[in-house]
Amino acid sequence: MADLNELEDWIVRTGLGDRAAFDALYDATSAKLFGVCLRVLNNRAEAEEVLQDAFVRIWQNAKRFKANGYSPMTWLITVTRNQAIDRLRTRKAPTEDIAARPDIADAGPTPEQAALASSERDRINTCLDELDDPKAGAVRGAYLLGETYDELASRYAVPVNTMRTWLRRSLLKLRECLTR
Repeated sequence: MADLNELEDWIVRTGLGDRAAFDALYDATSAKLFGVCLRVLNNRAEAEEVLQDAFVRIWQNAKRFKANGYSPMTWLITVTRNQAIDRLRTRKAPTEDIAARPDIADAGPTPEQAALASSERDRINTCLDELDDPKAGAVRGAYLLGETYDELASRYAVPVNTMRTWLRRSLLKLRECLTR
């Protein structure tokens, strides 16, 4: 992760229209900000859209950022979180009595789709069980809960690069298991 001064510099330069600074800012912060979106929305596709919207907002409002001793990451997280909350609010439509709408089809999966999804879930869980406990937990944390490399490395008390290696090797083992 970039330090405070680098982030402030990138934000200020982004406010001046510097695309290279914006790219660097995105590379340094997008994973963490995606985690924020995912926690608020609990939907990966929506989180990706909101992250994109948040970076558009960051591009547009970077000139308003004041480097006044507060963490630039706090500003970025606030912009992103507000975007995610706005999306969450628009998602909640007013409710209507279901008895008044007999023509509405069930949006849930069909029994066949549910059975296939259950079978796939069982295959994935079986393959995850073949991994060592900390590595399986790290894979679940990263890919099911949206945790960052830093958060996982901290939890398992290993360096970030070791965590990346764990995840890469674990995904290779999972792919091999799933193709059997």
